[in-house]
Amino acid sequence: MRTTRQLSITLPNEMADALRDRVNSGAYASESEVIRDGLRALFARDQAVEEWLRNEVAETYDALHSNPEDVLTPDEVRAHLSAKRTPGV
Repeated sequence: MRTTRQLSITLPNEMADALRDRVNSGAYASESEVIRDGLRALFARDQAVEEWLRNEVAETYDALHSNPEDVLTPDEVRAHLSAKRTPGV
């Protein structure tokens, strides 16, 4: 069974030129390699964002939701930041 699929894509001229430049420079052997590398980077970024949302944002939301008294108001945050900037306070 074949493990690849041929696609036809349309790119803006600037992207097509940049893709061709990478191949011509020897950094990549083909346009397909450039596209595959770009997709791998996109998938890695998406996975990192998903993990950040799941592990940090969701946990923080849950913690604040279960202890709303720990949440600072915007005015409290401003006062805290002002105090840190003001020497001697």
